[in-house]
Amino acid sequence: MSEKNQTSSADSVNRAKPYQLVLFPLNNGATNVYYVLVLSYIATFGNRVLLIGTMFASIMVTAMRLCDAVTDPIIGALIDKTNGKFGKFRPFMVLGNLVMAVSILTLYIATPFIPESMMGLRYVVFVALYFVWVIGYTFQTSCTRSGQTVLTNDPKQRPLFTIFNTVGSLLGMGAMQFMAPILAQRFQGGYSAMEFYRLLAPVGIIVSIILTILAVIGIWEKDQPKYFGIGGTKQEKVKISEYVEIIKNNNPMQRLMVAGAGCKLALSIATNTTVLCMLYGCMMGNYNGLYLPMMVLGYVFSAPFFLLTVRTSQKHGQKASLLRYVTVALVCYIGVLALLLLWGKTDAFNLSIMTDGKLTINLYTILFIVFFGVGYGAYYATADMPIPMVADCSDYETFRSGKYIPGIMGTLFSLVDKLVSSLAATIVGIAVSAIGLSGLPTQDDPYVAGMNWVVIILFCLIPMAAWSLTILAMKNYALTGEKMKEIQAVNAVRRDAVAKGMSMEEAMRRWTAMEQVPEEFRQ
Repeated sequence: MSEKNQTSSADSVNRAKPYQLVLFPLNNGATNVYYVLVLSYIATFGNRVLLIGTMFASIMVTAMRLCDAVTDPIIGALIDKTNGKFGKFRPFMVLGNLVMAVSILTLYIATPFIPESMMGLRYVVFVALYFVWVIGYTFQTSCTRSGQTVLTNDPKQRPLFTIFNTVGSLLGMGAMQFMAPILAQRFQGGYSAMEFYRLLAPVGIIVSIILTILAVIGIWEKDQPKYFGIGGTKQEKVKISEYVEIIKNNNPMQRLMVAGAGCKLALSIATNTTVLCMLYGCMMGNYNGLYLPMMVLGYVFSAPFFLLTVRTSQKHGQKASLLRYVTVALVCYIGVLALLLLWGKTDAFNLSIMTDGKLTINLYTILFIVFFGVGYGAYYATADMPIPMVADCSDYETFRSGKYIPGIMGTLFSLVDKLVSSLAATIVGIAVSAIGLSGLPTQDDPYVAGMNWVVIILFCLIPMAAWSLTILAMKNYALTGEKMKEIQAVNAVRRDAVAKGMSMEEAMRRWTAMEQVPEEFRQ
């Protein structure tokens, strides 16, 4: 589509070019590399390599994220106020990635050289480097959420962001999840080996830097004032003190934060490395033979759900799509729960795919693959769906108040993302400690009495409760497909009027509903 068509004043829709839709979501893949690199392994690294207490390593992750209650709004305000030579979002994408790279290299490679006799220093450095990483993570992840507002506001294109966002996530998170167990097999001790982290960290950082560069290219043309809200270069500055009032009056954002927390908590706990080690290794006795096949099967099952979620979103809106497929996941995991409750009754109630090079799949495994595969496919396809919905909430705020604050919207959602994902590490640590283990189990540890109940709670019950919370929050979510069409049309006619000299206040008063909008602005 030509630039003229993209920026026409009588066009309520700002559409992205195909390459922009493909490349910019790789920013999420770049940060998801660190999601695996840090959140999946940092507690194990702290406990097994640095010899830091299990509970400290787990709870610290959550406690440190609470500091973001202060830092996130500040970073959001910085993004909203930034409009320099390199745009609003690109500087934070690049800076955030560099901060994360330096902090993680130092954490995983340098801290083990601190002598055990200086254990206090290990604790201090561990916490300090993790905090620095959190700042960098906020910089870059906030841009994934907020940058969508300038990329496209087309109701048919925004759902596509979920697919490309998931592809980016697979290139980041999926690549790390695939490589980590392979790399772990090279070292004695696996996930407990210091050498494993020295190799994994540089590999992950290189992948993340490549994805960041591609994402910057994707948003380059769109990261300019003419795509910034109603007022463009005339947009009003928002004080930090006003953010509380803004969010208080943005009910869709409040509901989306709850729904996003539910989706993220389910994904964070059900895919936690310790949980999977207990399930496939300690319980089923064959981590190396089950983890990768099950992960691949999950991705295979998720492929059709990506297409279904986009089709449903384009036809009925993103709210309808999220509700439908989270419900599918919830129903399927009732079956997974039933199978795990039956585990160990006889030899037949155990996962088995290959034994001594021979196919040994049984009915229990087939049923597990069906229930887990469909459930995983449905929830994995919806796990990142709240991300493009943040852009809808930002557009709603512009429609409601005239304020263009994608930065604060992105950081608020980033805060939920980080709090929930770090809460997952604490929940896992507490659950493991409850059955008397002094360290987090790895793939080679033996089964301990009560571990099956820990897996049932973490792998099934908590995700199911989180999905129930998501469904409840979305029930009265106001931004349906039809409502978003009205919002885009009203914002477009206001933007056109402001560009021609009308004051923001007058434009906000004159156009408030679809029936007031001239036909040429209705897309």
